[in-house]
Amino acid sequence: MTLVLAIGTRKGLFLARSADGAAWKVEGPQFLMQEVAAVGFVAAPGGGGAPRLLAGVRSEHWGPGVSHSDDLGETWAEAEAGSVVFPDDTETALERVWQLQGDPARPGVVWAGCEPTSLWRSDDAGETFSLVRGLWDHPHRPWAPGFGGAAVHTVVTDPQDDGRVLVAMSSGGVYVTRDGGGTWLPSNKGISAYFLPDPYPEYGQCVHKVAADAAGPAVLYAQNHHGVYRSDDAGATWTSIADGLPSDFGFVMLAHPQRSGTVWVLPLEADGRRVPPGGRLRLHRTRDGGRTWSEVGTDLPDGSWTSVLRDAADVVGTGDDAAPLLTFGTRDGCVWASTDEGTTFVEVATHLPDILSVRAAVVA
Repeated sequence: MTLVLAIGTRKGLFLARSADGAAWKVEGPQFLMQEVAAVGFVAAPGGGGAPRLLAGVRSEHWGPGVSHSDDLGETWAEAEAGSVVFPDDTETALERVWQLQGDPARPGVVWAGCEPTSLWRSDDAGETFSLVRGLWDHPHRPWAPGFGGAAVHTVVTDPQDDGRVLVAMSSGGVYVTRDGGGTWLPSNKGISAYFLPDPYPEYGQCVHKVAADAAGPAVLYAQNHHGVYRSDDAGATWTSIADGLPSDFGFVMLAHPQRSGTVWVLPLEADGRRVPPGGRLRLHRTRDGGRTWSEVGTDLPDGSWTSVLRDAADVVGTGDDAAPLLTFGTRDGCVWASTDEGTTFVEVATHLPDILSVRAAVVA
């Protein structure tokens, strides 16, 4: 078994490998001087073998697109006519790929969340994508951009219902389709948008990240721009679970892939500061679905005045009874990994460029 991390940065893609989660070898960069805002591991076409690695790459010369590798980064390819291309009638061009999410229950299906705010579907394991017109043509569009841009940054699918997909965006909030993308309804009841005249609007919330519980997408967790929430009805309503955290602001939201109720967040001081409280880089973990929280990662650094972006963190199962691999990267170029649910961490890499995205995989 080999643990693999794909690390997307402001200036290229790095790969890290480990046999035990303790000692890591870092390789790269690839796509040097190109921004890699999204990475993803998806099932290989035809099944078996190593997973396909996808990278949302943005070149100042060639523009943005999605490249794919079937040999864990040894070689790369992209569709000749472009991977993500807006239809002519939209009079719009792609700016950035923010999210690449495979659908584990449907081999070959990959979702891409992009800027400008749009959702795309691939049926060929990420080689080419089609615009989901139901969201693009929604009457609520255009949604206001968040501080980082206007993008769909979260995609949650339902393994039991291929018509149900949830997305979250900046700054529109959560939307859900139950017909495969034809129609979309906002799903933000209980999530605050304190910066608007109506603090609980139908839409317009700045949701930073959503994760599904191991029990399935009926139980969801959301990190908001001020607010940490749980939903027990597939996003129809949300309840605050922020009590016990040093701050309700942050970007990271990770749910244990096998144990229901276990979730990690990485609190930051609010709004313009956006650094770990007191400069102490720490995660907080709940094992009871947000009723109580405890600080973990006590061997992470103090005096750390950085931050962690929403997709610069990941958690992946390593076996039926084994603890998952938990990892994150910081904006000052450090990557950390834990194989004991965040209690302790090892430093995988340091002095990398600004880290935008991290994804983990277990390769046989």
